Amino acid sequence: MAALRQLLRLTKCKVQITPCHTHQFRCLSGFVNLPETHQMLKKTCRDFANNELVPIAGKLDKEHIYPRKQVQKLGELGLLCVDVPEKEGGTGLDYLAYAIAMEEISRGCASMGVIMSVNNSLYLGPIQKYATQQQKEKFLKPFLHGDKIGCFALSEPGNGSDAGAASTTARLVGDSWVLNGTKAWITNGYESEAAVVFATTDKKAKHKGISAFLVPKPTEGLSLGKKEDKLGIRASSTCNLIFEDCRIPKENLLGELGMGFKIAMQTLDSGRIGIASQALGIAQAAFECAIDYAQKRIAFDQPISKLQAIQMKLADMEVRIESARLLTWKAAMLKDAGKPFTKEAAMAKLTASEAATFVSHQAIQILGGMGYVSDMPAERHYRDARITEIYEGTSEIQKLVIAGNLLKQYALS
Repeated sequence: MAALRQLLRLTKCKVQITPCHTHQFRCLSGFVNLPETHQMLKKTCRDFANNELVPIAGKLDKEHIYPRKQVQKLGELGLLCVDVPEKEGGTGLDYLAYAIAMEEISRGCASMGVIMSVNNSLYLGPIQKYATQQQKEKFLKPFLHGDKIGCFALSEPGNGSDAGAASTTARLVGDSWVLNGTKAWITNGYESEAAVVFATTDKKAKHKGISAFLVPKPTEGLSLGKKEDKLGIRASSTCNLIFEDCRIPKENLLGELGMGFKIAMQTLDSGRIGIASQALGIAQAAFECAIDYAQKRIAFDQPISKLQAIQMKLADMEVRIESARLLTWKAAMLKDAGKPFTKEAAMAKLTASEAATFVSHQAIQILGGMGYVSDMPAERHYRDARITEIYEGTSEIQKLVIAGNLLKQYALS
């Protein structure tokens, strides 16, 4: 671990995004063209994944085990607070580094990837941007290095993709906010020790009447629903947060009153880069499983990798992975450069999640019967991939985001 920490320290210098640098990135593909610091980070994360995650990922999935020890190690490496500035106690890297780290960790274990994603982008992201210094002392600093993790509570049983239709309410009573309602599909729900919660403070104002709150866990009036039994990503907990006259201090309002919907949408823009990277990790793991098997499996007196049908599948898989990777890196670099990236993040998330589903499907096809049994990781990758097309905005929502931005971009003057 000491060697890994030292390698990560060496990466703590930000890449200057210049027109020349961006042009080189767009014209050339492959890891060799990454800045040296990011290549070192990639190797650090891949080594960690190979040593700490790959050997146990199957067991974690089968037995629904939360990888607490590995989460702690991830925190020690600085991978739970990748883009939090060093002055605030974080690792101080850029979003391109975060995307690279997310892919490598998710390649080792997709459940670990989503745990890492939620803490980095959905929990710490809005707190870093909107919290007061007093709030950061309580809700940011203890959540940087694996001692505590956070969660993000936006979805509800009845609102689905309509994030503005929050039925959870918050009323100001004296010096306290009183929350009532249910939040659904909350990743890290059981293990987290604080939540960013969105609730309606003014029903008449609709989405402009939603506010964001910082809720410690446990707290009186907040209970947890059952752990969901999921198709994939089974080493991370998912549950409802149930608020019944849950009182929190008045000063736990995050940002300004009525800013909740804006905070949520901005947070999801960044989070989609993380989920795109998680999907890439799943796709890469499935691809490596398939190509390794294809080179070892003998049929018709030769490795099946010699068969043209198999080669066509491998080529299609690689094209989709590399295309999605470049879109994801582009979105991350635009964010790092302070430029609009909403459309690009949606494109990356859409493309990478669909690539993960496609590649993991083709991996099972290449493995045949061996791909269908749990002795091989291909079936786990297939199950893990499916959720990436749903959470943090379904593929249909991504298309609406992309189209909406295109129409603005090409609007007639």
